Amino acid sequence: MKKDKLGVGVIGLGLIGKRRAEIAANFPQTKLIAVYDIDTSLTSEVAKKLNCQAAKNIKEVIKNKDVQIIIVATTPNFLYPTSVEAAKFGKHVLVEKPCGRNLTEVERIAKAATKYKVIIKAGYNHRFHPAIRKAYDLCQKGEIGKLMYIRARYGHGGRPGYDKEWRANKNISGGGELIDQGSHLIDLACWFLGDFVKVQGIIKSFFWPMQVEDNAFALLETSDGKLAQIHASWTQWKNLFSFEIFGEDGYLIIQGLGGSYGGESLTLGKRSPKSGPPEEKVFDFPNLDLSWQEEWKEFIHAIEKNKKPLGDIYDACKVMKVADKLYSIKSILI
Repeated sequence: MKKDKLGVGVIGLGLIGKRRAEIAANFPQTKLIAVYDIDTSLTSEVAKKLNCQAAKNIKEVIKNKDVQIIIVATTPNFLYPTSVEAAKFGKHVLVEKPCGRNLTEVERIAKAATKYKVIIKAGYNHRFHPAIRKAYDLCQKGEIGKLMYIRARYGHGGRPGYDKEWRANKNISGGGELIDQGSHLIDLACWFLGDFVKVQGIIKSFFWPMQVEDNAFALLETSDGKLAQIHASWTQWKNLFSFEIFGEDGYLIIQGLGGSYGGESLTLGKRSPKSGPPEEKVFDFPNLDLSWQEEWKEFIHAIEKNKKPLGDIYDACKVMKVADKLYSIKSILI
């Protein structure tokens, strides 16, 4: 292995883990060293395809001296213990969202990052979608004035037997749609507006007979009165992503994420001082989803420069703090 390449180990080889492994294997500054999944046939398949070691267990990946970075892409019940173990051995970590089943688990990962002086990034790739990045830059430049509120929706319709998958088992997942797609919305809302100090909402399963929610409705408020209205749904039926940011001088509307969520676009609307229809400019992003590659690039840069990555484990704590509060809210009859 070239000295200028960082060695990578991947634990968990589902859809996301395989995607992460392929990016690490093909990125110029990293080399994929070892992979592991509880499904041994999957481990062998990925190792053969990407020309790396097929590890026999998790510790074999973590203890490998050629590995400096661990990607943890397991089911939520293994995210916390695996990430902490990797940190103990001095490895930098990219752990997939929601980074744990509850706030306690995510905070323990954050404490490990501090204790062992490693960089632990949360896998919130949506921050790296081009429409979202451009919207953030426009907000920073003051294009729509002082921000007031966000309205966001994210959803799909599951598939036959969805209620029998691991996502429906609270002991494995920690929760349902709120920390599945909803965690992306909370993370983005925190990024744009700041930390939330007031949390209201309702979580409920309308359709799928399971332990966890298939819909989450939330109203979040910052200390200076900015609001985020969020709805995440497993009963959307047709895939949808919509993220709208409103300021005193205009708005930004992000639609789609590419693929089954439709073409990604950003609309910039500027309020007319005389009222009437606003002036709009539309930016289309028709290319393939490169958010995963851009996230990895930024993470590697953060490691090389020993700096905070965009969306780290401490940001994940903020997301889970909101989620934990929503899970604790009980409906009140009036």
